[in-house]
Amino acid sequence: MICDVTRRAFLKSSALAAGSTLVLPGSLRAELPGKMQWTAADVGSSGYIEATAVANALIEQHGSRIRVVPSGTSVGRMMMLKSGRVSLGYLANEAYFATEALFDFSSREWGPQDIRALLGREALFGIVTTGKSGLNTIADLKGKRVARIQAHPSTNFKIEGVLSFAGLTWDDVEQIEVPGYSQGLQAVLDGTVDAAGAVVGASILREIEASSAGIGWLPVPADDAAGWDRINETAPLFAPATMTQGPGATPEAPVPLVGYRYPILSVLAETSADDAYDLTKAIVEGYSLYKDAAPVMANYDINKAGHPPYDAPCHDGARRYFDEIGIWTDADQAWNEKRLARMAAVQEAWTTATEAADEQGLPDKKWAKFWESYRSEHL
Repeated sequence: MICDVTRRAFLKSSALAAGSTLVLPGSLRAELPGKMQWTAADVGSSGYIEATAVANALIEQHGSRIRVVPSGTSVGRMMMLKSGRVSLGYLANEAYFATEALFDFSSREWGPQDIRALLGREALFGIVTTGKSGLNTIADLKGKRVARIQAHPSTNFKIEGVLSFAGLTWDDVEQIEVPGYSQGLQAVLDGTVDAAGAVVGASILREIEASSAGIGWLPVPADDAAGWDRINETAPLFAPATMTQGPGATPEAPVPLVGYRYPILSVLAETSADDAYDLTKAIVEGYSLYKDAAPVMANYDINKAGHPPYDAPCHDGARRYFDEIGIWTDADQAWNEKRLARMAAVQEAWTTATEAADEQGLPDKKWAKFWESYRSEHL
């Protein structure tokens, strides 16, 4: 798999103005609605550009009118999906957090959300350092300075998952607070932290690579079963993946990292199986029309994007289509059943916890700590 995508490459793809309506000629097919609204991250983001590329393909093939509504926050995207304002969300890890009632979704107003994935484009994440840091394994991070991003649970959650590969937690490293994701990578370049979490494709990684210290990645080898068991206890949405081309990697010297899905094309669980089937099929069959919109679009190849782990279980309608084209495996089914069981357990725990809180007359301001404790004890 090739993952060497920068923001500049994304921006070469055409993107519509915020909230604009995509209209291209095409022949209407009965499988898709005549009008749809989707949501994705802000205009100019990779998620928005990918959503518009796929939407353009569906419009050309099916004649539907598709409006991509941007939102710069995870809560904003989830709110549009939950309220029914949009039928499809190009979501990031808020899809996982929402199903687990974590972070922004742990409030009494939210709770665990019942959503499903249609498919997800693979992305790569790892712990980056410099070539002269002296760090060679995840275990070497013990006692070292690791960037922790303020108000950015998605990246911090991923770092926590990778740390668990070596049996470490945030308490085992020196946490260095930084104001943003880019600042964490800049801190690696400046030498003010020893390591930071990085999504492969961030442009500053090339700067680290070109620096006098060079770039280094802490490997997460797929054959370490015990390490991966620890990761998946923390984050079942992660799977082994390999960077074969990018900052610090070549086909001759690949780097084993963590694979996850971004964006995760998500719908409400109540979406009918037929609607989910039709939309998934249309997206897959339109691949030839959007695969060259940006280098990363190659990862929408259904032989990659049609397999979990996702942040949420795969929708029955999408799974039916994957069965039909012969790509859904026994391992995929086992993962999906386990993920569904986990979601049911979270929803049951939420119901029981809220009933207990109500019986105690627990004020809302104490709910977050109460739910965190209840989760830890019962889940």
